[in-house]
Amino acid sequence: MKSNNSRFILIALTVFCVAMMGITTVRDSSFLPVRTAVGYVLMPIQSGVNIVGKSLYNLLEDRKKMATALDDNIQLKLRVDALTMENTRLKAEEYELERLRRLYEMDVEYGEYPMTGARIIAKDAGRWFKVFRIDKGENDGIRVDMNVIADGGLVGIVTDVGANYATVRSIIDDLSRVSAMSQHSGNNCIVAGDLLLYDQGRLRITDIDIASDIKEGDRIVTSNISTKFLPGLLIGYATDVSVDANRLTKSGYLIPVASFDTLQEVLIITELKNIEGSPE
Repeated sequence: MKSNNSRFILIALTVFCVAMMGITTVRDSSFLPVRTAVGYVLMPIQSGVNIVGKSLYNLLEDRKKMATALDDNIQLKLRVDALTMENTRLKAEEYELERLRRLYEMDVEYGEYPMTGARIIAKDAGRWFKVFRIDKGENDGIRVDMNVIADGGLVGIVTDVGANYATVRSIIDDLSRVSAMSQHSGNNCIVAGDLLLYDQGRLRITDIDIASDIKEGDRIVTSNISTKFLPGLLIGYATDVSVDANRLTKSGYLIPVASFDTLQEVLIITELKNIEGSPE
């Protein structure tokens, strides 16, 4: 009942306003006082209607602008995402190009040895590339005991070969022992793998003769007497060489030239040493 009354009142007010507006359009002079009175009545209403209408218009415009801004924002975000992906791809290509450039330089430096490139496709658990697998194998001419280099120096040696893959044990692995020498003096030593020690960026150099001249900063390379490693491959640089407690030998540390946490591509020297003896 109350709803019906409100409806009737609204209808009545609407009819009244229309009627008043109609009176204001009559041009007869006798209606002038009435038009004037109606104007005074309708002017506030008209002003209110204008204010409400303007507010509604502004609200609709704001919503339209907001919808447009949201759409523009989505499109901009998609564009930023696309540019970010493109930048990431270009950076990856730049890093790959730099790695391949270093491999090329190694290929030139050790040009006397035949080589082939390979990508690392798997590795043992852990941070370091101590044992890893490459994407070339027997079908590509890869054989056990072939030397592997990267990052400017010796990385390891092939220990297992499949038809289209090979396993490499790096020089930082605990089982690794490389017969080496100082490139400066020719004095021999052993570079021993040690994963715990490599956490400090070092490997151990042992079995240095007391009379040898291996000193700080010497380039340590694979020796001529190594049974499995070809001679002259850079391993790293000597540091902290000192006399052992037995006063018969010296020992020290080696800073490897290769980085065993970021390896991605390597070069395999496809020539074997094949000399009987020990150590490697």
